[in-house]
Amino acid sequence: MFTPKTLAATATAVILGGTALAQSVPMVGGAPMYPNMNIVENAVNSADHTTLITAVQTAGLVDTLAGDGPFTVFAPTNDAFAALPAGSVEALLEPGNRDRLIEILTCHVVAVEAFSSAIAGMIADDGGAHPIDTVGGCTFTARMQGGQIMIEDEQGRTATVTQADVDQSNGVIHVIDTVLLPDA
Repeated sequence: MFTPKTLAATATAVILGGTALAQSVPMVGGAPMYPNMNIVENAVNSADHTTLITAVQTAGLVDTLAGDGPFTVFAPTNDAFAALPAGSVEALLEPGNRDRLIEILTCHVVAVEAFSSAIAGMIADDGGAHPIDTVGGCTFTARMQGGQIMIEDEQGRTATVTQADVDQSNGVIHVIDTVLLPDA
């Protein structure tokens, strides 16, 4: 019998026409990200995304991100949140700042499933810079730099996609190293 740990440590087998094909389960924050689970079900297990999960819970967005989608989520790590000015995260988690928290979080979500190859293609098709319209009403700019996808927010700050294409049952997660912010 396999447990989540043994599945994460080894490849799972997919049987197609009698042939076994290895299919690895990506790890994010030390946790396996199973493609048959939704964004929230997987993200809650990532040690690198505890701040994001706390923010999603505080904002009341759990049911939304566990919904049908499809979604593309640019998921900032705990280190990305820690890089914000001192006290910012704590202030955003206060009840009086819920609207701003929702705005920031939904600016990390796009209402389509976009894997990195599609994003790279759109960047190329648009001459090196592709606008990304988010659920939260932000328009960010995607570019390629050194073979990596970079996302520039409305304040001119840039996030790097550090782990792309984490497939989910209701979309895809791209791990990023910077919290994206709407216009001030």
